[in-house]
Amino acid sequence: MRVIVLTITLLLFFACVFGQSEESKLKISHLTGNFYIYTTYNTYEGNRIPANGMYLVSGNGVVLFDTPWDTTQFQPLLDSIQFKHHESVTMCIATHWHSDRTEGLEYYKQQGIKTYTTALTDEWSAKNNKKRAEYLIENDTIFKAGQYIFETYYPGKGHTADNIVLWFPKEKILYGGCLIKGADAKNLGYLGDGSLTEYYSTLKKVERKYPDPKFIIVSHSGWNNINSLKHSIKLARKLKKENNG
Repeated sequence: MRVIVLTITLLLFFACVFGQSEESKLKISHLTGNFYIYTTYNTYEGNRIPANGMYLVSGNGVVLFDTPWDTTQFQPLLDSIQFKHHESVTMCIATHWHSDRTEGLEYYKQQGIKTYTTALTDEWSAKNNKKRAEYLIENDTIFKAGQYIFETYYPGKGHTADNIVLWFPKEKILYGGCLIKGADAKNLGYLGDGSLTEYYSTLKKVERKYPDPKFIIVSHSGWNNINSLKHSIKLARKLKKENNG
């Protein structure tokens, strides 16, 4: 009897360990209604960095916003969504050309998922040999998925020359991607492809256009602090002053 109990205990222990290891690569959290945040991870400058994306269960297919940064999680994300919601991903939109947003575009295109970026993002992806989408968004566009409506908005240069945000008017969700930093951020992060002088005005455009969001989703920090945009604006104002002399 002791042997059986010990064997079961060990099996449960290893199942728990391996389960936690797998979960640590992909985390899915409920946002509101049929909206969910998914988080994968990658290593940048020796640090393990989270990368948040979002998905919407529309009742007529799941819409994915950005792709996992971790290449091992492209299929596990699809499998997790299918298992959890009994719906398949049918559409994916990436918000700028960096790998933490676009890395899975080619894989998802091969799975029959409609992939989208702006034409400007496609231009930068081509220049930098990054993954590219099948369909291009030429201008700010309103999309409909089931009963849900959302829009893309290009406010100008900031984190990159092509960064867009997404707005869900009914739910008042502002999906900021890498343009908006977390409320605890000490700086605006990597700016090698960004604009030191235009970042501030770009964020102000976002604030003016969407003045009263209930949720602001950012890429590399906690996403449950509504002050992330205001904090990013302060950082960008300081950056502009430093670079305008």
